[in-house]
Amino acid sequence: LESLAYYKTGFSGNALDPSPHLDRIAREGRLYTRFYAPHGGTARAVFAAFTGLPDVEPSKTSTRNPLIVEQHTLFNAFANYEKCYFLGGSASWANIRALLRHNIPGARIYEEGDYTSPRVDVWGISDLHLFEEANRVLREVDEPFIAFIHTAGNHKPFSIPVDSRGFEPTTLSDEAVIPHGFDTVAELDGMRLMDHSLGWFFETARREAYFDNTIFALFGDHGSPAPTLHRPPGEDKLRLSRYHVPLIVYGPGFIPPGESDVIGSTVDILPTLVELAGAEGTATTLGRSLASPDDEPRFAFTITGQGHLPRLGLVGEEHYFTVYENGSDPLLHRIYADDPRKDLSDDEPDRAAEFLRHTLATYET
Repeated sequence: LESLAYYKTGFSGNALDPSPHLDRIAREGRLYTRFYAPHGGTARAVFAAFTGLPDVEPSKTSTRNPLIVEQHTLFNAFANYEKCYFLGGSASWANIRALLRHNIPGARIYEEGDYTSPRVDVWGISDLHLFEEANRVLREVDEPFIAFIHTAGNHKPFSIPVDSRGFEPTTLSDEAVIPHGFDTVAELDGMRLMDHSLGWFFETARREAYFDNTIFALFGDHGSPAPTLHRPPGEDKLRLSRYHVPLIVYGPGFIPPGESDVIGSTVDILPTLVELAGAEGTATTLGRSLASPDDEPRFAFTITGQGHLPRLGLVGEEHYFTVYENGSDPLLHRIYADDPRKDLSDDEPDRAAEFLRHTLATYET
């Protein structure tokens, strides 16, 4: 789900009620409240989700680097499953086609040109029509399937299709939405339209034969750095809203509803689904299942400032640690402290040293 920052949801406490349909799914499924994307880019999120590795490519993205496009993916743990990828635009975007073709034998890629729905903007067909097209395919699949539906509408230019199935734009002003994490009314409506599309999809999917035997995972590709009134100050001041996104695992009859505060990352999605579906696969990279977490410490790796000297980060239970790639300027923060920007490296030297070792080891791996 494009640009789905945690703070943009109703279940985060956002007073604008921007996601009633997603809120319902969160109540009926398992919501992971401490889930983070490693980066701020969409192509990087796709790479991390498929490979179980944060994208640390210093130039552009890993999907665009032909020397490292071949990777291990737990998508292939679903043996004898039909494997599908749906995108409203072109799969040549960010060279995603190569990531899929090189690593997932027999993957069926659905993209612009394969649909009857009209193109609305540079991102192709609308999210609403993407869900409709995907459902049209999945209802006809005889074998078990694993499908990746990649939305793009919650992104500038925030286009609203003519055929929007009853969606009504908000009448609020830009000034009214800014305190709640949205830069403009158009951005709010982009979020609301994505939620409206999800509501339409699940209403439709519930009538399909595949629904009762399917596990859904809904997650944000990345967040966005915006101040909000309803979230802890540390998320704003430490820019964690750029990474904090929701993960909802939804499967009536399979997944007990509830919330989990176990720390997770985009790299954990496929290991989690492999366990939940009872598939056979070996995670050879950094992802770990969130379905039955062990007692080992959990962290979420972050990286910003792609280029000569990126800044690395590690989110822990209460702390956020950052350091430059070369090990300089380490900073240890308490996320929920009164002064979250205060560096605690001297106050908690052993913890700072532990975070430094773990952050650099993750990056080097």
